[in-house]
Amino acid sequence: MITADGVGMVRAGRTILAGVGLQVAAGESVAVVGPSGSGKSSLIALLAGLERPDAGTITRSPARTGLILQGYGLVSVLTAAENVETPLQAGALGRLTPAEVRRRAGGALESVGLDPVADHLVEELSGGQQQRVAVARALAVEPQVLLADELTAELDHDWRQRVVDLVLGVARAGGTVVMATHDPQIATRCDRTIRVEDGRIGP
Repeated sequence: MITADGVGMVRAGRTILAGVGLQVAAGESVAVVGPSGSGKSSLIALLAGLERPDAGTITRSPARTGLILQGYGLVSVLTAAENVETPLQAGALGRLTPAEVRRRAGGALESVGLDPVADHLVEELSGGQQQRVAVARALAVEPQVLLADELTAELDHDWRQRVVDLVLGVARAGGTVVMATHDPQIATRCDRTIRVEDGRIGP
């Protein structure tokens, strides 16, 4: 479960978020919608622990977390497989043998259709392929919490649907999913939608 209570965020004298309250239960998927600059990405960053709130509190039960950033957060000089293997090598699933790391990373890349380019450098891949690498990396850790920011922005219709299926599978398995998105079709597939506008959660 993730809970935000009275959360505020201020950067360079500008209020990004104010008085945000949110609770997402295990087994639930929530879409965060709103116009550009409304604070959606900042909310995801706070929930992920990448930023600290200036007011209020965020509580998240200890859990493996998968994070899909808008800018992907990939290492361009590593291959697709190496990017997916990195959190597994860091102990995201405990101590795995090198063979198990490769197997899990390969399976995650196969799930997003990228096993043929697993050994390609990320900088050689298209934007859509890079986005799918980021999805594979998040899924490879078998997340109990998955946070995503515009996870389908570079994908065509078919891959949007397939990637959303994979991500929502985390919630169906009892995990918690929060996705910031501009895509209304994605929002309708989530259990619940919240709207952020001018840094506040609207009706």
